[in-house]
Amino acid sequence: MDQLAVDLKVERRSLLQRGLWLEYFTVGWNAVEALISIAAGLAAGSIALVGFGLDSVIESLSGVVLTWRLRKELAEGRSEETSMERRSIFFVGLTFFLLSAYIVYESSRKLILREAPEASALGIIILIISLIIMPLLAWAKRRTAGELESRALLADAKETLVCAYLSLTALLGVGINALAGWWWADPVAGLLMVPWIAREGWEAVRENAGHE
Repeated sequence: MDQLAVDLKVERRSLLQRGLWLEYFTVGWNAVEALISIAAGLAAGSIALVGFGLDSVIESLSGVVLTWRLRKELAEGRSEETSMERRSIFFVGLTFFLLSAYIVYESSRKLILREAPEASALGIIILIISLIIMPLLAWAKRRTAGELESRALLADAKETLVCAYLSLTALLGVGINALAGWWWADPVAGLLMVPWIAREGWEAVRENAGHE
């Protein structure tokens, strides 16, 4: 092996390590985000917060799958997907669809029954923090994915950017309800999340089908 090949291998290992640390942070932050959002959402009766928190749980599962893949390449020097990885991604995709159905049902129920959620200062704080962190994290993942030429990491970067959109949508719903008392803003924000969440599920299922 010549020196150039050695240097390229060392550089790739360094990039893989960076990608791993980004995924570790993603999984950890999403876990914290999910715990706080779901707890605050249940306490306030906010479907926007609960839906956002459940999406964070699923994003954590997706992050675990990618972490597994990056660790495998780092250890074995191979980046091929295994059938188990594809099944895991397919499962994550189905979970996104279930979450979409839950949000549609719960948001519709709250609109019909005119259930007004309470204001949630904790929910607003976690959404603002997420809105700051997620775009920066997506940028770092996208840059690393480009240097690694990793489609999996690039797809994950796009998912992280979707999380930023969901943060903004939930924040608008929760914030408008808290400031203006427009109770319907919260379930409407939940419904606005559905197309993006369902799209994430479709992308995961389609990617899996494309490798069958």
